[in-house]
Amino acid sequence: MADHYYSSEPGSSGEDRRIIADLRGRTFHFQADAGVFSKKGIDFGTRLLIETMILPEAGDILDLGCGYGPVGVVSAAVAPECRVTMVDVNRRALELARKNADTNGVADRVEVLESDGFSAIQGRSFATILTNPPIRAGKKTVYRLFEESAEHLLPGGELWVVIRKQQGGASAREKLEHLFPQVELVTRKKGFWILRGEKGTER
Repeated sequence: MADHYYSSEPGSSGEDRRIIADLRGRTFHFQADAGVFSKKGIDFGTRLLIETMILPEAGDILDLGCGYGPVGVVSAAVAPECRVTMVDVNRRALELARKNADTNGVADRVEVLESDGFSAIQGRSFATILTNPPIRAGKKTVYRLFEESAEHLLPGGELWVVIRKQQGGASAREKLEHLFPQVELVTRKKGFWILRGEKGTER
């Protein structure tokens, strides 16, 4: 079986990479490694999501497919009244995410869990869900994450997605429009789209 960043136990040997990134006007320090997504630095799509996302003033935020944690860590830093849950299937990435939360001083506001989608967080709902979905895992997996996200958002909650136009941006938008009453293409840059789906409010 090929070793992918969405494998639970990456077989590639460790590399211990250190990353310094300026995000949302702040400097963050991350540790990455072989066998995790974007191990050489914060990829453009993730950076665009971080710089574009609008977070709630308070409430629960989910970083879905967190990797080594840049989206969740930055969210915890810039939205201190929020509680951030970070989930992934990759155990190496999860250990790095815990270390990175601690390094950046947000460990007390972050929970890091091993979870295939929402398997470990059933019954929980979030004000905001953020994801750079695992495109290489295939459309079926990505769309399942979209569907589960819609089910686990609070009324009026938002799903923020970054996706490359050439890797299915248009079909992803169409899928989101089936799941959410309001979908917006928030920004596009260098072939990447930021999509926001808003869940309807229950009366």
